[in-house]
Amino acid sequence: MTTAGQHEFASGVKLQGFSALFEAEFTPKVSEDLVFKGGATGYFELTVNGKTLQSYSNWRTLPSRIPFKVEAGQKYKIEIKYAQQNDWQANIEFDFGKEVDVDYTKLIEKLKGIETVVFVGGLSGSLEGEEMPVNYPGFKGGDRTNIDLPSVQRNCLKALKEAGKKVIFVNCSGSAIALTPETESCDAILQAWYPGESGGQAVADVLFGDYNPGGKLPITFYKSSDQLKDFEDYSMKGRTYRYMTDALFPFGFGLSYTRFQIGKATIDKSQIKPDENIRLTIPVSNVGKRAGTEILQVYVRKVNDVEGPIKTLRGFQRVELVAGQSTNATINLAPSAFEFFDWAQRKMTVTPGEYELLYGNSSDAKDLKSMKITIL
Repeated sequence: MTTAGQHEFASGVKLQGFSALFEAEFTPKVSEDLVFKGGATGYFELTVNGKTLQSYSNWRTLPSRIPFKVEAGQKYKIEIKYAQQNDWQANIEFDFGKEVDVDYTKLIEKLKGIETVVFVGGLSGSLEGEEMPVNYPGFKGGDRTNIDLPSVQRNCLKALKEAGKKVIFVNCSGSAIALTPETESCDAILQAWYPGESGGQAVADVLFGDYNPGGKLPITFYKSSDQLKDFEDYSMKGRTYRYMTDALFPFGFGLSYTRFQIGKATIDKSQIKPDENIRLTIPVSNVGKRAGTEILQVYVRKVNDVEGPIKTLRGFQRVELVAGQSTNATINLAPSAFEFFDWAQRKMTVTPGEYELLYGNSSDAKDLKSMKITIL
């Protein structure tokens, strides 16, 4: 539970200056080793039969894991005491259960007769963040040591595919993941980011076709960690969409349940002065069978700048079209769209020369058409 987004812990409970007590009684049928998992922002105390197992106060939620052995037939009174403190956003997480090793064979057996599996995975805010007590394969202190999907998920997706299932992978993450193996083990991939408490409904609307997605990636998804430069290497070569030519899912990429056709653009002038605007008119048609959204993107490249970026996003426009509809998207580029770093002047500036305008529906070269203009 959290007060993020002005949510209340319960009806009538104010956002600050409150406390809460959660109580439960547990009587296990068998003796076994269980685990308490939880954390909170504010004051947190966990007691079992009056004995405190954990107590702390912190400005952020720190995940914890507390092993606990239970005896069959014995009653355990579990209490969690919580209090919001200072001006900290209230948050509490708690779970209690048994940890078991992953057995893919048993998992597949439970899915007998099921043709399609929707696998919701990826990362979470408990894995990636700042100065976190996290030390798992691929993660250290809240930082990522590689950009792979955690191996337990990667292996599970592979096992599902090998069992003949149709696999739809819903990836939740706040950053890029190298999903190259998943493009082979999954029939579809939906990037859901960190969608919040209503994310399940939004994802379901997309998967069942009640909503036609039209989003575009605001970052580059690399093929593997090998494509990332060393942290101490400040060269931009191969980094971000502006210098990369071989991404798994490029910046600006995004699919839809309909298809769009982008025609040949026109410009109002092919030669301009450094202080003049230029206007592109791009024909676009919905040639699919349902209404949808397309986002036209315009990138600029300075032709004689061999060390500069291969493309830089300088304009975009969102268009919504019903099936069979066509329109002209108009995108205006201000003089600042043609500013690039000039080493002689040591500043961003517009310099005379030839510039290439690339337009399409992603930053991938195969999705772009081009034309050239001259700045006098």
